[in-house]
Formats: sequence, C-alpha cells, structure tokens
Amino acid sequence: MLGTGSFALPTFRELYESNHQVVGLVTQPDRMARGNRVHRNELKEQAVQHNTPVFQPDNINTRKSLDRLREFQADLFVVAAYGQILSADLLSIPRLGAINLHASLLPKYRGAAPIQYAVWKGEQETGITIFQIEPKLDAGPILGVVSTEIGSTETYGELQDRMADLAVPVTIEIVDDLEHGRASAIVQDTKDVTRAPRIKKSHGQIEWGQSADQIDWHIRAMQPWPKPYTFVESQAKPERLLILSVARHDGDVAISAAEPGTIVDVDSKRLVVQTGDGRVRIVQMQAEGKRPMPPSDYLAGHPLKVGQRFIRIDDGDTDR
Repeated sequence: MLGTGSFALPTFRELYESNHQVVGLVTQPDRMARGNRVHRNELKEQAVQHNTPVFQPDNINTRKSLDRLREFQADLFVVAAYGQILSADLLSIPRLGAINLHASLLPKYRGAAPIQYAVWKGEQETGITIFQIEPKLDAGPILGVVSTEIGSTETYGELQDRMADLAVPVTIEIVDDLEHGRASAIVQDTKDVTRAPRIKKSHGQIEWGQSADQIDWHIRAMQPWPKPYTFVESQAKPERLLILSVARHDGDVAISAAEPGTIVDVDSKRLVVQTGDGRVRIVQMQAEGKRPMPPSDYLAGHPLKVGQRFIRIDDGDTDR
C-alpha cells in the first residue's frame, strides 16, 4: 500500500481482512504538528499493529527507494492519496503494476484535489475511479467506478470521509480480479478531461461577486481546509472572519440593489449579504480565535449595519 491521508485508511484496513497479504506500507515521512509533536499517521499505526514493514522515503523514485520497494516482492501496488509522483521505473516493479484510488469520475478532475473541485464547481455527482497507473497524471485505463450524489449541504471533509468508505468494496473486487486475471480496463476519453490542481490557502478567500450558489459551493469546498474567509470593511483594521455556512435568501431586504459583499439586511438574528447574483443569509460564522457561532451570537458583541461590506484584501496568506 502506498498512502498517507485518512482517505486511504478504510481500504488499508480492509486489505488486512481480505484474502490478500499486505507485505508493506509506503507512506510519507513523519511530519511535526503543533506542540513539537509528530503528526499522527493512522496508516502507519495500522501497519505497526499488524507487524507490517513501513517505508517512509523523502523521494520514492531514487535508486535506493526503488531497491527497497523490490525487496517487498509485492505483486501489486495499491495507491491512495500518497502524495508523490510515481516514476515509470517504480511502476514496473510489481508484477501486476499499480492501481490508484482516485476520488472523482475520471477523466473529470484529474489532479490533487478532486473532491474539493467537485464541490466547488457545483457538481451533483462524483465517485471513486480505480485505474491502472501510468506515468501521465491520472490518465491510465479505468478498472472500476462507483458513483455517489453530493449532498446539498455536504462539505469537502464530510464527502471525503464518505468516499473513503465507498472506495473499499470496489477496490477489493478489483484486486481479486487482477489476481485471477479477470480485470478489464477502459481507456479514458481525453476530450472530457478537467483538472483539479492543488488547493492553496489563498483559495479560501470568498469572492462575493460570484453568484449565491457559487459562494455556497465554495464555502463547502474549503472545509475543513483551508477554510472560507472574508474581511469586514471598517475604519479600523479590517477584521478577518470565517464564513462557515450560508443559505440562499430570496426574501425582502432593506437595500434593493447593492455592490457584492454589502450587508443588505441585519438584525439581532439575521445577516444577509448581496452577491453577484442573488443574496445569501449567513448561517454560521467564526471570528478569529473564537468558536463557530450563529450570526446572533456574533452580532451580540460585534454590531454590523446595513451598507457595511465584506471585502477581499491581500492579507499576506501564503500558498502553503
């Protein structure tokens, strides 16, 4: 198994329960978390519990790394959210090649962030595609697909957890088919290719000039990371706010026409903002260093008024 994140964990666990032998785990090197602690790697913990060898190279494609991979004598590499590009030399090592658990309906959303882009672009459906890995990014022939609807309020994180479980049965079935020579593959249709490149921290800032629906999609796609945020326009330093949930608002408001980002209705319980097409009612928000809260709690300590604006600014966020 080659994987790192929680998306790979359900399949990794099930491989231990299957008729197949897990001979090794390749995962990213240990990273430091807050408090000078090693970041938890649940796949590594699972491997240690089963006395499975763990290999954590900085670069999987060096000659030394390839020699170590050959020592596992694996028939198949199963890859899920590993985080490094795999070379042609590496892919030639296992007898049955390497398969990847990709979280989109390929050829749509090839790249590092397929779940986030599916939510961000307002897709109603997504899924898991298992494909035979080739050197070109996410371009190999498809071995199996399972689809699922995207919930109307589902965040990226919620959808990722659900899709991790969705991947398990189809992966095990394909591994069985590869073992017994039953697997068949379908070449991807290149005319339908779309991209899902790595999400940056700066992608979290809300663009109020988009439509109400697009803002809702964006807010859900940016959770749990990098989190959707905006700034409150004021005479003092603009305040950074997380906007965690919104709903389309079609009722009457105090201002009939306003610039995107303008607060068009506010009282002790309601906060309505103009977008580029329609209006949204903020359902949940979070001030810096505070807990998530409904607008009523925020407004009790931070009065806002009709005509005040949420704005975009260059806040110096890095693209980590």
